[in-house]
Amino acid sequence: MEVIKSVASLSSQAAAILVLLTVAAVQTQTAKAQSCTTELTNLNVCAPFVVPGATQTNPSPDCCAALQSVQHDCLCSTLSIASRLPSQCNLPPLTCGNR
Repeated sequence: MEVIKSVASLSSQAAAILVLLTVAAVQTQTAKAQSCTTELTNLNVCAPFVVPGATQTNPSPDCCAALQSVQHDCLCSTLSIASRLPSQCNLPPLTCGNR
């Protein structure tokens, strides 16, 4: 009987550790998402250089600094997600020629 209690105790401890690890992983992922959102928001200073019809085509030092501060994974993930949006909204895919 004592063995069963020990096993049950270990199982509940393992479950508690698993829950804690899961919570830590979710919090880490949430922090990364918030960081990415902030980094992307900082790219607003680049808008004058990337909108169609922009007269200024050379980015400002502020734009370059903002772009440099964006993590590679953040920018790539965002572009990947954005490219999937039309199909998820039942719209035709974007076809952009080389410009």
